[in-house]
Amino acid sequence: MQNLLLNLNPEQLAAVTLPAQPALILAGAGSGKTRVLITRIAWLIQTGQVSPSGVLAVTFTNKAAKEMMMRLSAMLPINTRGMWIGTFHGLCNRLLRAHHKDAGLTATFQILDSQDQLSAIKRLLKSLNIDDEKYPPRNLMYFINGAKDQGLRAHQVDVSDDYNRKFVELYALYDQQCQREGVVDFAELLLRTYELLARNQPLREHYQARFKHILVDEFQDTNDLQYKWLKLMAGQGGTVFAVGDDDQSIYAFRGANVGNMSTFEREFKVENLIKLEQNYRSHGHILDSANTLIANNSKRLGKNLRTDAGHGEPVRIYESTSDLLEAQWIIEEAKSLINEGATRSEIAILYRSNAQSRVIEHALFSAGIPYRVYGGQRYFERAEVKHAIAYLQLMDNPHNDSAFLRVVNFPTRGIGARSLEHLQDAARQQGISLYAAVPYVAGKAGASLGAFLKLIEGTRFEAQHLPLPEMIQIMLDMSGLITHYRSEREGADRIENLEQLVNAATLFVAEEGFGHNAPALSGPQADVLAAASITTADGIEIIDADARLSFIMSPLSAFLSHASLEAGDNQAKTGQDALQLMTVHSSKGLEFEAVFITGLEEGLFPHENSQKEESGVEEERRLMYVAITRAKKRLYMSFSQTRMLHGQTRYNLRSRFFDELPEQALKWLSPKIQAPQHSWFAHPKAAWVDEPQFGANTIANKFTKLDLGWRIGENVAHLKFGEGVIVNIEGSGDSARAQINFGKHGMKLLDLTVAKLEKV
Repeated sequence: MQNLLLNLNPEQLAAVTLPAQPALILAGAGSGKTRVLITRIAWLIQTGQVSPSGVLAVTFTNKAAKEMMMRLSAMLPINTRGMWIGTFHGLCNRLLRAHHKDAGLTATFQILDSQDQLSAIKRLLKSLNIDDEKYPPRNLMYFINGAKDQGLRAHQVDVSDDYNRKFVELYALYDQQCQREGVVDFAELLLRTYELLARNQPLREHYQARFKHILVDEFQDTNDLQYKWLKLMAGQGGTVFAVGDDDQSIYAFRGANVGNMSTFEREFKVENLIKLEQNYRSHGHILDSANTLIANNSKRLGKNLRTDAGHGEPVRIYESTSDLLEAQWIIEEAKSLINEGATRSEIAILYRSNAQSRVIEHALFSAGIPYRVYGGQRYFERAEVKHAIAYLQLMDNPHNDSAFLRVVNFPTRGIGARSLEHLQDAARQQGISLYAAVPYVAGKAGASLGAFLKLIEGTRFEAQHLPLPEMIQIMLDMSGLITHYRSEREGADRIENLEQLVNAATLFVAEEGFGHNAPALSGPQADVLAAASITTADGIEIIDADARLSFIMSPLSAFLSHASLEAGDNQAKTGQDALQLMTVHSSKGLEFEAVFITGLEEGLFPHENSQKEESGVEEERRLMYVAITRAKKRLYMSFSQTRMLHGQTRYNLRSRFFDELPEQALKWLSPKIQAPQHSWFAHPKAAWVDEPQFGANTIANKFTKLDLGWRIGENVAHLKFGEGVIVNIEGSGDSARAQINFGKHGMKLLDLTVAKLEKV
């Protein structure tokens, strides 16, 4: 037992060995929270406080869940494959598969990823002849998911106006469509599970009795429904071990509620609150910057990161005159780091907005430096793979209309829009799926659609006794996908991706223990069902999810669920040794030897949308905190006086966050101005003049001069609004007015003859 606890610091040891009571672990960035979480599970099992089957551990990514099981296997001689460790969505899928009848679902229900959900919504609007410009499909998707994340069905949503009322009506119709087709979206997985447990007391009490220890990672990222789900699973006697960092809560736009941590502490009467403040990642100057910055947030539980690694290098800050020069500076610094021995994959370039990456990517490409945009398109999201998955979905559940529409005419087989309209009309009139409505379509359209049904049924017949990998190979050949992509000029990569699906299936059946020769379409085993039943004191029969999954899910059904859950995971795949480019949001959970935080300008970081309310700026500050704490040894920050975004040149003030950093931890670099000799700003009623290059707080370019001596791009100070930058000037003489960006106070239009401006 002692071996498990070796090398834990005092705070980590206290957290791992806490008594069986609700606990909240405030785990700072780089403080070893994953180690604490895994060691806690191992310690509970090794000391006999719980069996492996009595642990419920919730993570936020499939990658984290796999890492947790792998490390547990290394610590203890146990089989972790059957343990309940996974994401909220993965665990809910597991439970719903086991109790699909009680949940009102078919055994072969399928999961819609975000792309499929959007397609289903578009199809709904089209069938109802609703203007998708007035009611945008993506907005409706956000509305539905937002309501579900709060635990609300359509009839429970408050109606504020006619527009909102229409969205509520469409939400209800969307739910009906999904139920009819036997599909669920990601938000539905959680809501359907919550509703099932809330109304089914014997089932709820069964799992509450089983899972005496519930452990939750990244607790600050939970939304309202996830928190209610956890409370339901814990019941009165459950022990919840919550690990999180309120200073790293950056997903409010996804529904995450940072207040859940305080609510948990209050509602669960937490007596054990432990702060993990010893940082094992970053040097002192980096941590000092993070601590000082985040102290400006008012609503936080409070902690202060520390390190034994010494102060290290100062945080380097660079001001450029344009985004092009900023990118060039980043490249030169990155080259220096590489020459000093750093690997490219240990250098990260972070930005607040995806739109910023274009200039950086162009500069890297021109310099011949390999780079990777983290979070690029994942395997199961690629078009050719989604086509193949759709064929498999129809073999598993032919009533999935989204899958049907995706491949009914791909590869092309003469089934046009008019034929599909006839089919959709027939399906609507009969109240059945598109697949079932095919016999109701006559003529040439009916014949073509009938041929497609024969293709699906023929493929299913050919593959009914084959293992999953062989079945997929049969499907690829009979569907015509391989033949289609062979005829494409650049189809080789797509064929390679399709063939990789066979490999993915081979690995999947091995990892999940189905057996190499298990038929992909194998059905339920009644004898296993009988042996797995549990009868409560009230005489109610309950089947435990672990037992149910062994006979309910065929290898094909399980693989399709796996594919949908993988497509919804927000982790990127590993790549070659290349510079890493990503948004700050994408960087959460990662660490690098050297980090560049770019575009630190008012309106960009913090983002202009956040500045309307205090909570928005606090979330941006947490985002900046996350960015800073990604760096181990070197941290660079940069901002630009001008930046081209969305087709417009922006004149910028440096971010307010610079004023919230400790001066002793910073090293301000002199800009290496490389402005061209002839550069112009077009402006009416203005004379062109040659200007010398300017210092750090001016624009290294030529500006228009007016009679009053003010220039576009010039930094000014106002008694009421503080520092700003002139972004435009109109008129001349007594009628001259300037449009000035004052950062925190926004854009102002001032009369230059009246406003008391001073040059900075």
